[in-house]
Amino acid sequence: MSARPLDEFVAAGPVPQRIALRAALTLVSRPRGRGLLALLGPSHHVIEGLAAMGVYDDPEVARALGWDAGAVVARGRGLRLSEGRP
Repeated sequence: MSARPLDEFVAAGPVPQRIALRAALTLVSRPRGRGLLALLGPSHHVIEGLAAMGVYDDPEVARALGWDAGAVVARGRGLRLSEGRP
């Protein structure tokens, strides 16, 4: 089983950032943690956004929200074919 893309993103960073992001993503998943992160000012929105990206990366969640990556790819391939592009 492959890792989630958010986990891969975090793992690709340097060690200090990896530690901070993992801690922040753990905090943002808890109500008291979100309150603590809110003390950082507007920068806590970045962490909340990253956490949301991790949730929406799940294909089932994305389809429920109206985003079907397979359908987008099929539509693009059909369009390229109809226009005679490779």
